[in-house]
Amino acid sequence: MKDLPAIKQLLDSPKEIVITMHASPDADALGSSLGLYHFLKAKGHEVVVVAPTEYPNFLNWMAGHEEVLVFDAKSPEKVSGHFNQAELVFCLDFSGLSRVREMESVLDQSPAKKIIVDHHLNPEGFADYMIWDTTAAATAELIYEMIVEMDGRAMVTEDIASCLYAGIMTDTGSFKHSNTTPKVHRIVAELMECGAKSAMISQAIYDTYSLNRLRFLGYALNELLEVNEEMGVAYFAISSSDAQNYQLKKGDTEGLVNYALSIDGIMVAALFKEVDGEIKISFRSFGDIEVNKFAENYFDGGGHKNAAGGHTFETLKNTVTTFEKLISQNVLKTKQKG
Repeated sequence: MKDLPAIKQLLDSPKEIVITMHASPDADALGSSLGLYHFLKAKGHEVVVVAPTEYPNFLNWMAGHEEVLVFDAKSPEKVSGHFNQAELVFCLDFSGLSRVREMESVLDQSPAKKIIVDHHLNPEGFADYMIWDTTAAATAELIYEMIVEMDGRAMVTEDIASCLYAGIMTDTGSFKHSNTTPKVHRIVAELMECGAKSAMISQAIYDTYSLNRLRFLGYALNELLEVNEEMGVAYFAISSSDAQNYQLKKGDTEGLVNYALSIDGIMVAALFKEVDGEIKISFRSFGDIEVNKFAENYFDGGGHKNAAGGHTFETLKNTVTTFEKLISQNVLKTKQKG
């Protein structure tokens, strides 16, 4: 956190601040943003949170979500004024301008000082200041550390703690991924001491599925799951008609890729989803199989070693065909992993 002293100095006097996150925000992106929002507001700053796109309904329990502004490319002026007037812009859980999609030019042209807080690989370095650590399990972990380093531990309310807890919980796969370190457990214990209710947060995120989502899960497992046991690869390919048939909403395919990865002998899993002429892709893996590099090299994406994403503007069929071809070429070298 070498830039933290400079950031702390910037925050010593009231500022106009925008907090933003990557497109299709998950619990870490939104939780980090709202956790920081409540903290900065308590310190006397004027703060606005802007999401580049809508986020899933199962995150609506987070305190302050109703204050979040969602960017609309048809009416960019609804948020551009905030970016133009801001003195500081915090960019949370992303470190490449393309991650905010259609809001990229609005963010790029903001005259504000930009601060990245992120744990993903290969930052672009567009910001003036960075709190960047790839060993952190979640951006929420870094936000909590930042608050503590700024002598704000006593200011961590139940709302802040709950938002940050959700980000860490989800980015560690409910504390079962390899990024669940002793440090993570110590931090979430402190967040619980500050009021975060683990059972309530888990239930709000994982146990509020719609009936359509559950029926789609059954359909996906029965009809869409493809398994290549020889290569140790499994995947789902979801067409726009599948989504329409089951009236899927944003976030309804969240976590589906993990079902493919949970199959005994499967080392790499993927999910391909057709959305408005684009194929959005999620990759998961075990061990030393680096799906982030695979996503970066072939699908204009990136992420973490064992959890990454990408996209194409090819058809769903062509995208899957390309993926299968790359697998047949043993690009991911899944069979080398024990």
